[in-house]
Amino acid sequence: MIRHALLVLAVTIGVPAHADPSQNPVEVLKELINSVDSAYLTQSDQNLMMMEDNPALWTVEEGKALFHAQRGPKNVSLETCDFGMGPGKLEGAYAAMPRYFKDTGKVMDLETRLVHCMTTIQGFPADDPAVKQRHGSDTDHMKLQSYITAQSNGMPWNPLMDHPLEKAMRDAGEVIFYRRAGSLDMSCQTCHGTTGKRIRASVLPDVNVPQEWTKAISWPAFRVGHQETRSSQHRLRGCYWQMRQAGPVAGSPATIAVLSFWTDMARGQPAILPDMKR
Repeated sequence: MIRHALLVLAVTIGVPAHADPSQNPVEVLKELINSVDSAYLTQSDQNLMMMEDNPALWTVEEGKALFHAQRGPKNVSLETCDFGMGPGKLEGAYAAMPRYFKDTGKVMDLETRLVHCMTTIQGFPADDPAVKQRHGSDTDHMKLQSYITAQSNGMPWNPLMDHPLEKAMRDAGEVIFYRRAGSLDMSCQTCHGTTGKRIRASVLPDVNVPQEWTKAISWPAFRVGHQETRSSQHRLRGCYWQMRQAGPVAGSPATIAVLSFWTDMARGQPAILPDMKR
């Protein structure tokens, strides 16, 4: 009880001047901690205390400037890009992704949709560093993704299942999630199918506990151990490396399928964007 009280205190002291308290990721996490007894959510006192000064908040601000800047060969901003809610409308868009886009005929996650808009609207070549470099806080991708996703902070995950391809991708992602493979004969559920599992000192999130799973999939997030802001695609690649399976191709249908399943399993729970992780 004392430990729980200290943890709640850690996430409620102060609200940074640059944040709206009603949309503070710390407050979102606090509500989750109060709603469920979870060793995963409360395992790092240090992270909870540092979240008020999350470096990813600066990445969000840099992304905002980049989103509205006129760039690329066509010298236009991304304000006409449709992320699912209409051109330039970002509020809640990420919480409903991956989703089907009629203009491409595909189910896309944020990263692939951003690539599409940067190459078609702004005219960037596919091999331009602004498009190709996608990992790390200093990349255009992480800045833009951080800003776009922050507009869904605190909103419930609500991936669409209206189009047959959306349902098919979600179901394919479930198969991949539970498929054992590789030299260690592991699958995603090996680590995330039961409450209380650990890798060394780290408590792992349980896919069957939505309050835990929403934090697990809340990316971009600042990884303290990396000193970088990372994306969902980067985390997925890391998981497959840890399972000693072949590295997934970023933006491939397989990765988007897994992200579709991930998001559906957190349905109805609030997103924590940007988050801070170990």
